[in-house]
Amino acid sequence: MSAVAWIAVGSLVVWVWLLLGQGFFWRTDQRLPSRAAPAKWPSVAVVVPARDEADMLPVSLPSLLAQDYPGTAEIFLVDDCSKDGTGGLARELSVRCAGLPVTVVSPGEPEPGWTGKLWAVRHGIALARSRDPEYLLLTDADIAHEPDSLRELVAAAESGGFDLVSQMARLRVESVWERLVVPAFVYFFSQLYPFRWVNRAGTRTAAAAGGCVLLRTEAAVRARVPESIRQAVIDDVSLARAVRRSGGRIWLGLAERVDSVRPYPRLADLWHMVSRSAYAQLRHNPLVLLGTVLGLALIYLAPPVTLVAGLLGGDPAAAWAGGAAWAVMAGTYMPMLGYYRQSLWLAPLLPFTALLYLVMTVDSAMQHYRGRGAAWKGRTYARPEAAPDQ
Repeated sequence: MSAVAWIAVGSLVVWVWLLLGQGFFWRTDQRLPSRAAPAKWPSVAVVVPARDEADMLPVSLPSLLAQDYPGTAEIFLVDDCSKDGTGGLARELSVRCAGLPVTVVSPGEPEPGWTGKLWAVRHGIALARSRDPEYLLLTDADIAHEPDSLRELVAAAESGGFDLVSQMARLRVESVWERLVVPAFVYFFSQLYPFRWVNRAGTRTAAAAGGCVLLRTEAAVRARVPESIRQAVIDDVSLARAVRRSGGRIWLGLAERVDSVRPYPRLADLWHMVSRSAYAQLRHNPLVLLGTVLGLALIYLAPPVTLVAGLLGGDPAAAWAGGAAWAVMAGTYMPMLGYYRQSLWLAPLLPFTALLYLVMTVDSAMQHYRGRGAAWKGRTYARPEAAPDQ
């Protein structure tokens, strides 16, 4: 066989393995487990770190205020040095919309060694623990919850004996670029951290979705959260690892009633969302970056390239293997497109989207070595720490 055919066959072999051996990552059936109501509803403190979120709060905060929760619940919104009146707007909304009690605080700029979000979470948790809650709901200021969201999260944690229950909020998919990039973002995440492996006791795979994390307070203390992960840029994965290392049980799935309201209308917006933490995911290791680029090229780019090369060059083996690999790839992407209610005709475009992610990852590394690192809302972490393992 030709070299092109061998590449195509290699890609096909990898896709067959991914289809069957990577925790069935492509399935989208990991939803909240059985939700039998507990005999007594535990108390919950909702911690919301917020930096310059005045545009998001009118949608997200009222959804938290309106939680239909049978037990005691209270909201602690931490204004992380916002310049757009986030704190004042939060106080105004808490009065105008009523509902759960709200406390708004501002801890000031983070101390050295802390990322901004985790610094805000630290203060929110410290304040919340003065009320001695049994659970902490860590949720972002751009996340909207249906009225029964908190109740279902707690019921799932109580009935399943989980220390951490996290849902991947359904991201907004309206613009052309959002339709092309967002479902693939969740698809790639689930490929890295297959939800079935995360949810299986005794495995090393650990991950969470930072927008919606219900955490047992006792588990947070045992895992020394957030102090033990204070430098993490990818804080959700770091949190899940810390809880699992301390002996906690974790669960992660796709949300049905939790949505992100943050828009990413332009490619530049999505580019920044991915590139600000992509190299941190690779532990800032150039060899891992090289392996990632080569792996993405073999897995996602080789199938269409070898198919076209085989057809044009009269190489049936390359064309057949490349086409088969592309078909398997598209087939594994279809369930995620269905979850996002998008046309299945977008599935064959996954190689193009993967190419975008490849370039975003390389750009993330370039920004890191230029000293700009992970940047978010006016803060730059020039040499951020990856999610720690110890």
